[in-house]
Amino acid sequence: MFLVDAPFTRGLARKAVLAGAAAMAGLMLSGTAAAQSIVVRSTGPSAATYSQGKKLPANSSVTLRAGDHVTVLDKSGTRVLSGPGTFALNGAVNRDAAGGTALAAMMARGGGARTRTGAVRGATAAPVVTAPAAPENVWYIDVSKGGTYCVADPATLVLWRPAKTDEGTGKLLSQDGSTADVTWRAGSALKVWPSASVPVIDGQTYTFSNAVGAPVKIRTMLLAAVPADELEIAATMAEKGCTAQLDLLAGLAASAPAGG
Repeated sequence: MFLVDAPFTRGLARKAVLAGAAAMAGLMLSGTAAAQSIVVRSTGPSAATYSQGKKLPANSSVTLRAGDHVTVLDKSGTRVLSGPGTFALNGAVNRDAAGGTALAAMMARGGGARTRTGAVRGATAAPVVTAPAAPENVWYIDVSKGGTYCVADPATLVLWRPAKTDEGTGKLLSQDGSTADVTWRAGSALKVWPSASVPVIDGQTYTFSNAVGAPVKIRTMLLAAVPADELEIAATMAEKGCTAQLDLLAGLAASAPAGG
């Protein structure tokens, strides 16, 4: 039988309690980070208070005045808060479970864009009568609107057009004078950025023009690293001024019920 010194035993017990408390604190912090929200669109009298890109802690409240409309993004998707009123960001609002799935799909990146760009050859599907209003992926650049876009990978950057039934053409012009013709095949909405002719440069502005609309300006902001968490991606976009993509995320709320 071994005798253990009492102070030593008390020391072990104290360390165990501290370790348990630290682990619990870590879980609480993790849960708080997961439950926080980010403002992706804000209009009305309180727009300066709840500006685009503002992080809102979990379990905080948003107080809005008449005419305020604030769209917040969290793990479940987007939620529109309309004033006047006070709204709790506690995750208690029931939303369609598909919201989180739609958010993840919109922010996904990888080789899918390149595959889909060439997947329409030989397609027999009927033409789409009504053109989509916006890209289905936040990393696509909408050449009909332009704006500032964060770029995760210049090698797979995609140009998106709203009308894809017929063949489409355009010209991409860099501020340093580099140019490239852009041609979409009939039935395709996607075209990989012609980086061999017009390199994607951080902070550079490009002009895209075609015969069916006014020229638009496109500014690219390269990301050295892309966060794994959707909310952190949105926060990074806000910091870089990539408002075109935040507007696209706000568009997820179009089919969701208004929050209260």
